[in-house]
Amino acid sequence: MTLSLVHCNPDTGTVATITATGGVAVGGYVHHCWRGIGACATQGRFTNPWYPARIYEALAAGASARQALRVAVSEDNDSGLRQCLVMDSQGRASVHSGEENVPEVAETCFPCVAAVGNMLQSAEVVRIFAEQFLRLSATNSSAVIKRDESPHFPIHHDQHLVTHLIDALDAALSAGGDKRGVRSAALRIESFQQAPIDLRVDWSEDVVGTLRALADRFMASDFQAFWRQLPLR
Repeated sequence: MTLSLVHCNPDTGTVATITATGGVAVGGYVHHCWRGIGACATQGRFTNPWYPARIYEALAAGASARQALRVAVSEDNDSGLRQCLVMDSQGRASVHSGEENVPEVAETCFPCVAAVGNMLQSAEVVRIFAEQFLRLSATNSSAVIKRDESPHFPIHHDQHLVTHLIDALDAALSAGGDKRGVRSAALRIESFQQAPIDLRVDWSEDVVGTLRALADRFMASDFQAFWRQLPLR
């Protein structure tokens, strides 16, 4: 039902998420990120909106992604309905995909970048999602995709994250995406160098096009003059 990607940069503490679905207002329910701590995407046949609080609490206390995910799933009597991706501040990912999710269900996890999805046209969608983000973002993407190295991100990485997230989503949706079509999408970026970025398309017949237009408005000089004056904490 939903396609999500999470990214954590251990060198800077920057955390980013992007998600899309065939339903309405995905940004209000699925993706969550916390600079210097980690991120999660809670989705599935039915999302559990209470997972993020427990996952944040565990990650902030020093738990790994695997440990934090285990805490949330262990408290859920209907975990078979869930799909949840967690990434910690070191870029380690862990995924739970319950047996009651609707196929195709898939995951692709690299250090610092991971993608998950369910009710997909093809399991290849999540691989394309993660790999395209790496090709756009990491200076050694080929080695990362071959699983020979961990990714290296350039010093200007954060400046291009919005575009790279949307372009990676576009590539994934072009490969199939959600069986029902995609009607909402959202991205969020948190870092220590800038105020949070939170862009949401709650309903559209052209999700990627609408998200790009929203990103263009965000990058426009008048809004940037305002946004850059916001406090960092």
